[in-house]
Amino acid sequence: MVRIMKTPLFESKLREVEEILSYHFTDTALLVQALTHSSYSKEMKQKGIQAEHYERLEFLGDAVLEVVTSEMLFHQFDWDEGKLTKKRAAIVCEESLSYIAAKLGLGDYLILSTGEEKTGGRKRSSILCDLVEALIGAVYLDGGMKEAKDLIGRMVFSHLKDNPAVSGKDYKTVLQEKIQAEGGEAPYYRVISEEGPPHKRIFTVELLISGKAVAEGTGSSKKQAQQAAAEEALRLLYSR
Repeated sequence: MVRIMKTPLFESKLREVEEILSYHFTDTALLVQALTHSSYSKEMKQKGIQAEHYERLEFLGDAVLEVVTSEMLFHQFDWDEGKLTKKRAAIVCEESLSYIAAKLGLGDYLILSTGEEKTGGRKRSSILCDLVEALIGAVYLDGGMKEAKDLIGRMVFSHLKDNPAVSGKDYKTVLQEKIQAEGGEAPYYRVISEEGPPHKRIFTVELLISGKAVAEGTGSSKKQAQQAAAEEALRLLYSR
């Protein structure tokens, strides 16, 4: 006998997600599904429990996002097709959507398997991107196109200015501008480890703000590691 999963999130946590989205679900099950990763669904299946994951909603949300983004850009800018296509691609890409999810702290509400949790699934860009699309799909099914369009305006378009994937600024620049705007000291980066052979080095960089270690990043060059550390710092700062 297959049992249907009861929500593994407290009701208060679901309300918090609704507050972040500024949208109240009529069908809360859609919200739970949008937050459920396939790894959790597989884990529950082994226990004889049915848990719908977000991949179907992600498919729908991806299509809705592309249509709405296309319409918004069409009405906002008198650009040719090539420029409109390039801008749309930057807005709906994985880097852009994962940045938005991290900024809003949505990864904290993901429903993951034990294994996915341990391997850092909450911060994985591909999962965060899928989560945004799934939430858009869920709102579309729950409230229709108008609500989905309003959500995209709030969640995606209102954050374009400081979105590195769209603005063209790198994570180090965005982080420094954010800190300076708040009157803080410029971030400092230091290499804390180097591993691997000379032709395939892996650098780990620690990022400090006001002398306090905030984040770490790794990469095949010091520059890449610094960017990774700055990206992590932005996620932490925005999630707070």
